[in-house]
Amino acid sequence: MELNIPEGEFAAHIFDCDGTVVDSMPLHYRAWVAALTEHGAPFEFTEAYFYASAGIAEADVTRHLNGLHGCDLDPQGVVRSKQIWFRDHFQELRSVAAVEAIVRRIAAMGTPMAVASGSELCIVEPSLGAVGLRDFFPVIITPEFVKRGKPAPDMFLLAAEKMGVPPERCLVYEDGRSGIEAAAAAGMACVYVPSAEARLRELKDSL
Repeated sequence: MELNIPEGEFAAHIFDCDGTVVDSMPLHYRAWVAALTEHGAPFEFTEAYFYASAGIAEADVTRHLNGLHGCDLDPQGVVRSKQIWFRDHFQELRSVAAVEAIVRRIAAMGTPMAVASGSELCIVEPSLGAVGLRDFFPVIITPEFVKRGKPAPDMFLLAAEKMGVPPERCLVYEDGRSGIEAAAAAGMACVYVPSAEARLRELKDSL
């Protein structure tokens, strides 16, 4: 995977977790399907919808699904079920190799780094730990810490604040549309990391 890194010197780097640092999106999709099935969702949860909602807080995704399909699923109940299923499968996680290489290179330079993720902290920390990268990120921002999740800029702005770096000097790494929009709203440059779905599509197109 080749990433298009913008020119310039950046004082800090902010990474999304799922699909960016950790190659976890296929596992998250399976967790969503399992949780929604457990709660009796009367609709198909498609991969297209899943990837389109990447980066959005999970409870907000459930609320949107309720509105979309005229349901009354319990957002927090669905999220809890999804988290339990996902935690039972941590051993399947791997890092996104190209991004891990960047993380290790930045760490060697001593440049501050943070994670800003739409997943809950109880998922993000062990996910990073499962791929051996938790210690590289002293700052982790998740929906619990802000009023608005992605595509609002709140998580990225809080990450910059905690690192003591102006937003315009931060570089964001993202695989989801909502995260890319959030980075733009925060006034930050952004590197697009192709999702597992996009990488598979690019591979098929090249054959």
